[in-house]
Amino acid sequence: MGPYRGAGRPEATYFMERMIEHAALATGIDRVELRRRNFIPAGAMPFTTATGVVYDSGDFADTMNKTIERADWNGYAARKAASEKRGKLRGRSLIYYVETCGIFNDRMELRFDPSGSVTIVAGTFSHGQGHATTFAQMASEWLGVPFESIRFVQGDTNQVSFGRGTYGSRTSSVGGGALKAAAANLIDKAKTLASHLMEAAPADIQFENGRFTIVGTDKSMALVDVAKAAYAPMFLPPGFGVGLEASGAADGVPNFPNGCHICELEVDADTGMVTIDRYTVVDDVGMVINPLIVEGQIVGGLAQGFGQALLESIEYDRESGQLLTGSFMDYTMPRAGDQPDFSCGFNNVPCKTNALGIKGAGEAGSVGAPPAVINAIIDALGPLGVKTIDMPATSKRVWETINAAKAAA
Repeated sequence: MGPYRGAGRPEATYFMERMIEHAALATGIDRVELRRRNFIPAGAMPFTTATGVVYDSGDFADTMNKTIERADWNGYAARKAASEKRGKLRGRSLIYYVETCGIFNDRMELRFDPSGSVTIVAGTFSHGQGHATTFAQMASEWLGVPFESIRFVQGDTNQVSFGRGTYGSRTSSVGGGALKAAAANLIDKAKTLASHLMEAAPADIQFENGRFTIVGTDKSMALVDVAKAAYAPMFLPPGFGVGLEASGAADGVPNFPNGCHICELEVDADTGMVTIDRYTVVDDVGMVINPLIVEGQIVGGLAQGFGQALLESIEYDRESGQLLTGSFMDYTMPRAGDQPDFSCGFNNVPCKTNALGIKGAGEAGSVGAPPAVINAIIDALGPLGVKTIDMPATSKRVWETINAAKAAA
């Protein structure tokens, strides 16, 4: 094994959700009811577990209820009958995951230039997650600077003095917290210059919607204009320096994204081919900055989770030790045709462990998908006496499992 998207959390969730399915079968308790009985109630938050972990927020039961409604859980019997008419085995599953995100600390900088444009110097690093958009949205809202006037710099050691990069779904909560601190420090610094320019005491200046205003008057000045003045020598108070910039840092305090997945799939008993027909997920990722980007993260994670459940495996020749799946000609990567239509929703409860209320989202899909797919396959094959199957559930492995069950019967 090696670190993949989720880096251990998919495997832990897989084990727990498979055990719950075994428990449901052994006790005769409905799989949904068994999970419901074991949820921490929303009213019990913050909740300290036996291992000392403190869950700060979440409404697990409500999230599951919303997923059941979105997935048309009660309409399953008709869909199963339709599958059987076509000679297919149909199965479904419901799983619930909780993961922890937001580790370590990080640093961000904001730098105005003489034109009034601002540059975000990020200690994090984007490899497709849309940081340039989301961080610019944050800075635009907090500073009142037009979105198009914001530049984004990352990964350049000539400009970025320090940063920890991106992993563990920590960027928005920890990096965003650091950016929020940088914005607050920049506004405090600019307030000194704004009070000098408007001939008022700093205590009489307030900042709102991108403008400094003298309390009780209509006299105001945009932060952008204050930043431009920071480069004009005739306007600067003694000791202010040249230009307007600030940095900020934030400590990572764990947050707990969570969500419910419902998977429905068909199995062709003659070939072992698995087709995911319907997939529904409702996530609680706290405060969302950009819904389109977050949904893209979740869908991408689901695709990788399907790959782990159904397709991907590192294979070696048992005689020689030669790697057999060393290129994408041999290693099965999930493709667009392997994906179903997703139904994605949110039931967001802002977390209380960071200033922005953000929970991680980048690995959510990959954490929940493997157990959801495998539990649904086992549900489909259950009438044949199948109780378990290992990942990846390739067509060959499913076909062999079906024939072994028939032979045993």
